[in-house]
Amino acid sequence: MKFLIRSTPSADQDLDWYTTREQQMILDTVGKFLGVDADVETRRRKRLRSNPVAPWELTIGRYRVFFEVHEPGTVKLLAVGHKVHNDLFIRGQRVEI
Repeated sequence: MKFLIRSTPSADQDLDWYTTREQQMILDTVGKFLGVDADVETRRRKRLRSNPVAPWELTIGRYRVFFEVHEPGTVKLLAVGHKVHNDLFIRGQRVEI
């Protein structure tokens, strides 16, 4: 099933924290892995246990895109961050999930 990808203003601000090259790579990967079957768990896409960030996570190397799936066929990007070891950073701030 195809999905329409929408981004929250907060996720847009998170993405602005990265270089243009990083932004393009993240957006290309989001289109590739969330444009179709975004509600199916894979090695890159996984459902998260309850947390304050989002119900789903897309892994792109050290980057993480947090999203939720809405019916019918819409994905909403909620946050974009990166991992350093076991710590998650969003806009340079460490976040607990």
